[in-house]
Amino acid sequence: MSRPVGAWVVLVTLGALVACGPKPAPPAPERAVRTMVVETVAAGQVFEYAADVRARTESRLGFRVPGKVLQRKVSLGDRVKAGQVLMRLDGQDLALAAEAANAALRAARSNRDQLAADLKRFRELKAQGFISGAELERREVALAAAQAQWEQAQAQAKAQRNQADYGDLEADAAGLITSVDAEPGTVVAAGTPVLRLAHDGPRDVVFQVPEHQVALLRRQLKNESAGLQVRIWGREEPLPATLRELAESADPVTRTFLVKADIGRADEVKLGQTATVVFNPGKLSGVVKVPMSAVFESQGRPHVWVLSPSTMTLKAQAVEVGGADGNEVVVLSGLSPKQEIVTAGTHVLAANQKVRRFGAAPAAAPAASR
Repeated sequence: MSRPVGAWVVLVTLGALVACGPKPAPPAPERAVRTMVVETVAAGQVFEYAADVRARTESRLGFRVPGKVLQRKVSLGDRVKAGQVLMRLDGQDLALAAEAANAALRAARSNRDQLAADLKRFRELKAQGFISGAELERREVALAAAQAQWEQAQAQAKAQRNQADYGDLEADAAGLITSVDAEPGTVVAAGTPVLRLAHDGPRDVVFQVPEHQVALLRRQLKNESAGLQVRIWGREEPLPATLRELAESADPVTRTFLVKADIGRADEVKLGQTATVVFNPGKLSGVVKVPMSAVFESQGRPHVWVLSPSTMTLKAQAVEVGGADGNEVVVLSGLSPKQEIVTAGTHVLAANQKVRRFGAAPAAAPAASR
């Protein structure tokens, strides 16, 4: 029985479509990687940081009232004493406000005294039966209100006297003037900084450390053998220093952490001098050293690729680094002895990727199905 011509056309078309269909993608080739087996070692490092000398306490001074600067009594670099007048505002408006407050105080006192005398007379009239008790109570309430008004005026007058005294900017403590930010004739608002005062007392060296060294600095300064030394420019003998403050967050621009180290009073050291901070943590035992090419950054943290010998696949492992030692990175935690890591080409690898060791024969490709 012969088939219709249309049926033969459909069969031929279907066969052509099956023959031209997409073939399955071939498996990704295994990438050859260089690896190493990590071992714990002892590492010795010395870090140096550029720093400058600052006062432990530095105040930005400003007037507590607004006004026009009338006089500047100090200059940049002057040494001042506690309570010394540094700047002065034009005090005419402040003096007028104080006089107005005193006048209001005198008026409130006169009103109170008058009502007190009236109340005494009304009490006598009440005793004689000439006025009612309600009228006497009204006079007593009026005297109480006058007393409250007098107390309010007294407080306002005291506040205005204080405001007049705030026209003189005084030093809170003895120290050095390190900045002058306003000159006579400038109109300033209340609280605007006009001077900077570095207080006498302990001195700090201030420097920045990269984020990968913060953990090492915190950890090693707990040891008695570790410490800081400060070399002041132009001074041969280094000064001992102790860590006083380590920022918890990085600078948003430089991505470094601010560190302050105490060098004591150090009277021979001048503010603003250039210094070099030397951090010698000594020998670190039980750490791992890997090539710099083995470390890459992911999600803001350093990682390495760990190879699983049984499956020959990769896994990203986060590590904590403690700085560089030559061309190697010191890993403080995150790796264990005998682990095998990739040492090159880390930026082109992916998690769970199938790899082979460099120099090993590639795995045989599966036979293509006919």
